[in-house]
Amino acid sequence: MGHGGNVIEELMADHREVEQLFSRIEALPTGDSDLRGLVDEVTIELVRHSVAEEQYLYPAVREHVEGGAELADKEIAEHAEAEKLMKELERMRVDDAQFHPTLAKLMEDVSAHVRDEEGQLFPRLRQACTSEALDDLGDKVRRAKAMAPTRPHPSAPDTPPANKVLAPGVGMVDRVRDFVTGRGKS
Repeated sequence: MGHGGNVIEELMADHREVEQLFSRIEALPTGDSDLRGLVDEVTIELVRHSVAEEQYLYPAVREHVEGGAELADKEIAEHAEAEKLMKELERMRVDDAQFHPTLAKLMEDVSAHVRDEEGQLFPRLRQACTSEALDDLGDKVRRAKAMAPTRPHPSAPDTPPANKVLAPGVGMVDRVRDFVTGRGKS
């Protein structure tokens, strides 16, 4: 991740990446050995994306968009639910009877979240902020994704300032674990 452009362009590019990963997952035949790697890859992308949104996008929504606090709270709650599902998937073997239903729920929830952000939140943010502010947010989101955790941590704080302080350290530990295990290298 790290596409360039303003915050909306950056996050929409992330959304397209996740949709492509979902399509690849859906196209796999039952029992395919690539499933774990693709689920790990989508988890990495979703966690990094969510952390960056929670650090920069949602605070901007709270500040600039009318009714932004409620909107941000709703989006953060959706992230928390997705993170729990990702944590469950991380703990399961792909042949577990609950793996596919849990994965299907995650994909359904994330797809609904993306539609909502792109249809409601992004247009309202674009109206409320200058292009310079959106560009600045894009830069901040890219930097946050580079340092963000790559594994779900449902009990970690999801609002500033605590999330901004803890995420880089947790991210470093996750990246070391990923390197040692080869996770995310499909």
